[in-house]
Amino acid sequence: MAPADDTPAPPAPYGTPEAPRIAVRGEAHLDVDPEIARIGITVTARGRDRRGTLDDLTRRNSAVLDLVKSYGEAVERLETGALTLTPQLTPHGRGERVRAYHGTVHLTADLTDFTALGELTARLADLDLTRVDGPWWSLRPDSPAHREARRQAVHDAVRRAREYAEALGTGLAALVELADIGAEAHAPAPRMRTMAYAAPAEDTEAAPLDLEPQRQQVHAAVNARFTMRPPTL
Repeated sequence: MAPADDTPAPPAPYGTPEAPRIAVRGEAHLDVDPEIARIGITVTARGRDRRGTLDDLTRRNSAVLDLVKSYGEAVERLETGALTLTPQLTPHGRGERVRAYHGTVHLTADLTDFTALGELTARLADLDLTRVDGPWWSLRPDSPAHREARRQAVHDAVRRAREYAEALGTGLAALVELADIGAEAHAPAPRMRTMAYAAPAEDTEAAPLDLEPQRQQVHAAVNARFTMRPPTL
């Protein structure tokens, strides 16, 4: 005689007359202020002499780093990306004759102080052969906005399920399943401002740029299943 199987039977997928099920989807959409602004910085140098070009690139890169770091806690992150120093050959001629050297350094900076952002962006764009791209607005991965969106999505699922049950003249009995089907920030295509300025002839301070933060759209959705008390039909 086979031993008794104590494994509980799986629940009926569609409920039973004694415990009818309700399956709903809860959603939430929030429109919130951004928390981070990212800018891209490209420093360039060009010259006929390789060593001289590299020295110019090093000097300009140091000037950019010093300027960005001078903003202290307003800058959350500063990173150097790719560095290139490329020889440019004479297009018409025999042999490998180098016409010039072209060097670039790419950096990114994340700022949390948007007042400082406008001033820093203008001062960076005011530097010699320095290009500024951005800003790109975003939320932190652990932003409270994501948690709030998930909370509202759950509440929306409960509200919908309760409305269905009340339409049948009964009420909810228990939660059977709650499934997270994604909660992430969805922003429209970034409104990007790109600047590439040479230093002005006059020795004047660049006026701060007026940059309006782009609102971020946060979406969360859940699938939920409930049992309800048997209705009288």
